[in-house]
Amino acid sequence: MSQSPATDPPEPIPDPVRADPFPGITNALLYGAYDLLWLGVALLLSPWWLVKAALRKPFRRMVLERLTLGLAYSPPATAGRTRVLVHGVSVGEIMASRSLVAALADTCEVVVSASTNTGKKVARQQLPNLRVVRFPLDPSPCIRRFLARIRPEHVILMELEVWPNFLKWSNRYGTPVAIVNGRITDNSLQNYQRFSRSLPQFQRVSLFAVQDETYGARFRQLYGTDRRVVVTGNIKVDGLEFGAVEHDQAFRELEIQMGWNPEQVVLLAGSTHYNEEPQVYQAFSRACPSARIVLVPRHPDRAADVVEALAQVGAQAQLLTALRAGTETLDITRPLIVDTVGELGRIYSLATVVFVGGSLVPHGGQNMLEPVARGRAVLYGPHTDNFRGETALLEAAGGSKRVADAADLEATVRELIDDPARRQALAQAGFDVARAQGGATDRTIEALSLYLGLGSPGPKNT
Repeated sequence: MSQSPATDPPEPIPDPVRADPFPGITNALLYGAYDLLWLGVALLLSPWWLVKAALRKPFRRMVLERLTLGLAYSPPATAGRTRVLVHGVSVGEIMASRSLVAALADTCEVVVSASTNTGKKVARQQLPNLRVVRFPLDPSPCIRRFLARIRPEHVILMELEVWPNFLKWSNRYGTPVAIVNGRITDNSLQNYQRFSRSLPQFQRVSLFAVQDETYGARFRQLYGTDRRVVVTGNIKVDGLEFGAVEHDQAFRELEIQMGWNPEQVVLLAGSTHYNEEPQVYQAFSRACPSARIVLVPRHPDRAADVVEALAQVGAQAQLLTALRAGTETLDITRPLIVDTVGELGRIYSLATVVFVGGSLVPHGGQNMLEPVARGRAVLYGPHTDNFRGETALLEAAGGSKRVADAADLEATVRELIDDPARRQALAQAGFDVARAQGGATDRTIEALSLYLGLGSPGPKNT
């Protein structure tokens, strides 16, 4: 993964964007039309929203939060500390942000936002001492109210979460915006280039701190210059927990609840998506009929659908929440569905072989570095467009294995179970690759200092 040090950015370092770079009637009309589009969508969907909100309290709470209704005003930032908003869409971005948030919290007052319910829940679990809020919808009234009540002095967006009004009103409020751990797919680049003269306007962003040179080149195409693009590496690596989980009381209870036996093969599929679970279950059960099979859907609220899908292929699954509640009796011959949030990282430590989901179906894959860092033998399917850099590194070192389809998954799992030495070599090679990619957080902090003046800035070029 090619990395350019944050200490050697393009010359000269531009000032942060603290004002609207696109004043004038043309842009005013453009954003007015964008707000009218939001209004039209809201009117069209309001009957459905109202019915669903009346029937489901969590949905009602989510809608109110995304409309920023009831959002409390933040007190002024503590003297001498800068308030920074760090935003991640959902679980993956929140988990990736942990090392960056920890580094920022030494000198800054950090507020974390997420868009999804699972993202908010994980943020509160992982960052219990910080304020966690819901990221708003993008109509101007919601964005203005959000920024006025949170009062961030800097905004950090994880990976690529850009909304036109959020960028515009951040500029108007004098709040520099950085995209951190940035990545952009070929398809996204092409789509953004089609609308380069309209929305969103990337020239409103002060810094693109990106994962690798491939993404850097794409952002330079999108932005039109390299003056604000810096390759800092993948901070997900710095947020990883390497090695086996410490066996505290909570972890021992999890082992008991799952019926874990160190002598039994455990086949785990993590972050699976719609239509993957039946394929993976059948491949696992054919490869090793005596294995303990554990499936962890990417979205736990799909658990009931997963149970039904497995029933259609002859498997009677159990839910972890039901075992914990005592409403079911543990049966290790049945597949287990982990329908909770924030436990996958620990559960990886219990697996013999891990399959990373979102990759047998054309979703783009999920984070394979997390199980690699736990020292597991890791497999994934053909669809890993969201993690091209990571998979290229791992595969070049023999640290992971790509399978073509469910039949190949079955054959590969059988080979790894039958050959413990090969399985261990695969796991060790992947672990070593992940270990070697650290340091992105420090490079990102330095880039934020140089380009946004966040923290203790180094010497600024003029």
